[in-house]
Amino acid sequence: MMQGSPGGLAGHLDGFVRAVREAGIPVGISQAVDAAEILTVVDLLDREQLRHGLAAVLLQRAAQRPAYDVLFDLWWPLSDRPAAPSADDEPGGEPGESAESTLDLPDGADLAQLMREELSRLLLDGDEEALRRLARDAVDQLGRTAPSPSGQSFFSYRVMRALSPDTLVAQLLAGLLGDGGRGGLAEQVARQTVRERLAAFRAAVEAEVRRRTAAERGRDKVARNAVRPLADQVDFLRAQAVDLAELRRTVAPLARRLAVRLSARRRLGREGRLDFRRTVRASLGTGGVPVVTHHRPRKVHKPELVVLCDVSGSVAGFSHFTLMLTQALREHFSGVRAFAFVDSTDEVTRFFRPGADVADAVARIGREADVVGFDGHSDYGTAFEVFADRWPAAVGPRTSLLVLGDGRTNYRPPGLPVLADLVRRSRSAHWLNPEPRRLWGSGDSAADRYGEVVDMVECRNAAQLADFVTTL
Repeated sequence: MMQGSPGGLAGHLDGFVRAVREAGIPVGISQAVDAAEILTVVDLLDREQLRHGLAAVLLQRAAQRPAYDVLFDLWWPLSDRPAAPSADDEPGGEPGESAESTLDLPDGADLAQLMREELSRLLLDGDEEALRRLARDAVDQLGRTAPSPSGQSFFSYRVMRALSPDTLVAQLLAGLLGDGGRGGLAEQVARQTVRERLAAFRAAVEAEVRRRTAAERGRDKVARNAVRPLADQVDFLRAQAVDLAELRRTVAPLARRLAVRLSARRRLGREGRLDFRRTVRASLGTGGVPVVTHHRPRKVHKPELVVLCDVSGSVAGFSHFTLMLTQALREHFSGVRAFAFVDSTDEVTRFFRPGADVADAVARIGREADVVGFDGHSDYGTAFEVFADRWPAAVGPRTSLLVLGDGRTNYRPPGLPVLADLVRRSRSAHWLNPEPRRLWGSGDSAADRYGEVVDMVECRNAAQLADFVTTL
């Protein structure tokens, strides 16, 4: 495999590093050089040693590890050591694979049932290497089907359906617990062990399917489809439930930095305003010459931030992020007021008390907040007017205004004069838009017109939010 790569082992490593970089993991030249050095100090026949060695120099965060592992399995696939050739070997086998199965199959045997029994035994033993070999056999024997329109011939769901490993839990628990009985810490440990071993087998099956698909369709094409975007690169409009936990961890420190950047700090150097009375009194000892000046303590104003969030269905994924951001801001700073709108506006600050759950807050906004006034479709103009009428003092000279939404008005009046007045009254105003800049102004989008009166920023993912915070 490596010998067939252009440039030999060095060329193979270069392709792997480029794939890691294309997956969104930043890899610099020095890290690539360190990766080449790793090849000279680890045992190349020990695949796991190589995996961990390259990860140590290429990764910076734990969140990058799942994507890295998928790419590593594609570029450095698990292969059996070649078996000694025999007269019974079938020609045309895949390079690096043993022609023999790990199972001794009698004639007429139920292959799926025999593999299921072998899987149960290996899960009890916890032999990871044997589980990986069984996964290879299972994909080869049970995962093959007629090529799909995309050209793929192996599917993990066929293997999992034939073996049904989740139905083995009770049997495995009985085997691990023995006569000790159920309940208590022992059962909890056994259940966790079963979950981990089942997850390892599923991962081995999926890795083997990817390996075989890469041999059919090309490694680069499979890599592009198999690697999930990193949490900070997931589009807010497409975020799924599995992305939200990692997004929450990403957003929390950004929210703190954002609030600090938007806070109204007095830029008076290291000291506050001159204390004239104390300075004159001190000058009496030097003949009226103010040799030493006295200053009042420097005052730092608490951040006053108003957040306007579009929570309509068209931006459901983004609205969950915006409310997550609002909650993170409320966790650290008290001077934050949150307002949600669809075709009307209501204050939702009460739903974001410190420690509140974001999912619960979203549900309560849907049930209790007065954000729908007519038909439940976005109406930015009406929403801005309701906000300005009901809370005229919410935005003032010390207030930073943050609007979050896609700016799609359903061809209704955009309310530009009201927004322009809010921006004029605020200390600073910014609008985070989850749509690509190329779509601003298309269809019912008024983002380009809003951009004439407020600082409109493309913010499709956490990485762009970090860029916005950094350059603010």
